[in-house]
Amino acid sequence: EKKIHVLNYNYMKIPQLEKKTEIKSCHDVRWKDNYSWIHQSNILDVLKDGSKLLPEVRKYLEEENAYTQYHLKDTKKLQKELFNEIKGRIKLDDESLPYKDKEYEYWTKTTTEGNYSIKLRKKFGTDKIEEIWNGDKEKEKLNVKYFGVGDLEVSYNDKYLGYSLDLKGSEYYTIYIRDISSNKLVAEKIKDTSGGITFSLDDKFIFYSKLDEKHRPRKIFRHKIGTSVIEDTLIFEEKSEAFTVSIGVSSDEKFFFITTSDHNTSEQYYFSANEENPKPKLIKQRKKGIIYSVNSWNGYFYNHTNEDAEDFKIERCKDLTNQKWETYITAKDEVLIGGLVFLNDWIIRSETSNALSKLFVKNVKTDLEEEIKFVDEKVIEPGVSLIQKDRNTDLVHLGYSSPKTQARVYLYNLKNKEKKLVKEQEIPSGHDSSNYIVERLQCTSHDGRVVPITITRHKKTKIDGSANLLLYGYGSYGNSLSPSFSSTKLSLINRDIIWVTAHTRGGMERGMKWWKEGKLLKKKNTFEDYIAVAKYLIEKKYTSKRKIIGMGGSAGGLLIGAVINQAPELFLGVIMAVPFLDSLTTNLDHSLPLTVGEFDEFGNAKDNKEHFDYIYSYAPYNNIRKMDYPHIFITTSLSDNRVLFDEPAKFTAKLRDYKTDNNLLLLKTEMNAGHGGKSGRDSAIEEIALDYAFALKISNKI
Repeated sequence: EKKIHVLNYNYMKIPQLEKKTEIKSCHDVRWKDNYSWIHQSNILDVLKDGSKLLPEVRKYLEEENAYTQYHLKDTKKLQKELFNEIKGRIKLDDESLPYKDKEYEYWTKTTTEGNYSIKLRKKFGTDKIEEIWNGDKEKEKLNVKYFGVGDLEVSYNDKYLGYSLDLKGSEYYTIYIRDISSNKLVAEKIKDTSGGITFSLDDKFIFYSKLDEKHRPRKIFRHKIGTSVIEDTLIFEEKSEAFTVSIGVSSDEKFFFITTSDHNTSEQYYFSANEENPKPKLIKQRKKGIIYSVNSWNGYFYNHTNEDAEDFKIERCKDLTNQKWETYITAKDEVLIGGLVFLNDWIIRSETSNALSKLFVKNVKTDLEEEIKFVDEKVIEPGVSLIQKDRNTDLVHLGYSSPKTQARVYLYNLKNKEKKLVKEQEIPSGHDSSNYIVERLQCTSHDGRVVPITITRHKKTKIDGSANLLLYGYGSYGNSLSPSFSSTKLSLINRDIIWVTAHTRGGMERGMKWWKEGKLLKKKNTFEDYIAVAKYLIEKKYTSKRKIIGMGGSAGGLLIGAVINQAPELFLGVIMAVPFLDSLTTNLDHSLPLTVGEFDEFGNAKDNKEHFDYIYSYAPYNNIRKMDYPHIFITTSLSDNRVLFDEPAKFTAKLRDYKTDNNLLLLKTEMNAGHGGKSGRDSAIEEIALDYAFALKISNKI
């Protein structure tokens, strides 16, 4: 007999996915999976063409969507209010700062009516502004629901515009090359690429990477503009299924570098930018666990590497055929050394430690280096960008933001240290940073390691345990969560919900060691860190048990899924976007796009029993138990090839069988979107408003 979910005196039958029991086995372990049948053998075809989805699966997803809509219908007014609030904080008719190329200055703008950006340019010495790209017009012309722009590149002679489009959300990009003056295509469409476009310096060719049948970019091709795609030349092929490839030009535009890598090992090849028939040459042979990235500038090759330097160092040499590397920037323990930005007289770089970044500048002539201190705030996210192609300048754009202060960009003179505010993120509906408090705290995890925490709250929110709190986490792939400004979060913070970011292991907020301690057979540290942060916040009266809303997406969904199996009593509810919830099944399937390339992140359960046992012990889908769970809201997308829609669908179906509570369990599937959700500005705001409406509903704030 089907359960009836009762809420607010309304009821609706809970969707139920048909059970077709399959007994799975690996390493002499057997387990039952009632819902594995929804994973179709032609799943990659389904991602490209949703009509190939099994009708009974489509029916189930649509029933879940209807169920979600039913139980959130009382938030419709709130969703609209949140949408208007969030959109009201965005300057809709905005323009970026211009970048000066050789003959033109380029910039982008957005409009009040549009959902996509417009790319503009103006030739030096003229007043005529050319519109060379308008995303809204392009989408209208194609008459599509989903419109994802992968790359937008102008050729070196300023004649061609190269762009790549994904019209499903599945991240299969088609490349187009257009003559800017005539607005006509000058090349055949190049289908099934990773989206990146790199022009040759003579503008006769483009380089691109082709996706294989498993959606992995492992080949670099050269296409001659104006010729048939059939004639494209393969210039590099990666043999390992675990590695993917990309290509780019050096800072001095003298070389092209091909990088092939998985998440923690890389290898590079190079060829001269004016080479007629490119024959890429190896720089350094790959070594497991060694990441390196070589660039070229002013007679030197610079190598950013973690070889004999866990948190990276920078070395340089004059010649790649006879490599004699010398240390240029030395390594520091638990301080992540960033890459370099080159000017003729200056070299700028970054360092990150304890989840905070700093900028340093070196005078090339004197070899003296000092930190760039251009703001007074302590919690900042700084960045540097060039203002022109000619690097014979002392001027750069320096930007920063903090969790309570909107982004600002300064024109900064590296020579005399003068700064001028040239752009500030405008909040049309108004924003007073003095209304908010940002704190940097830290807590001790289960094994004694200290976890950084960033807290943003309204100054009127009481720290007496009464407040609800949103705890955001990720903790995978070495991706760090930066303490930057987000105007969208204010919609929760202004309603007395404290926003907290847990900088768990698995990121690189404290260097490579922080990443290594949160992956493979140490992955559970990510979950333990997050739980430790939650308990610490309860102890310090920022919130109380069952007042925390957990939030994470993709691999952050793995974190949230594991945590609610382990410590559900801490949470009022959780929000998971495109979550990696059936991680064991995915890890065992080596035909999926990402699996093989992530062996060094999560392990290889199929070929290694220790890895299998460990993943099996925390995989969210496999560890659902008969107990009370918090309110749960899950979003996914039908065309997502990174985390397949069937993972959250299976998790939801199984959890309905096991959970003993009467809390909300909602699954929403976007039927025309991919890993990043729906395309377009308004659609993105709608998704945020829906998440926030759920958070406010369960917090009794509607």
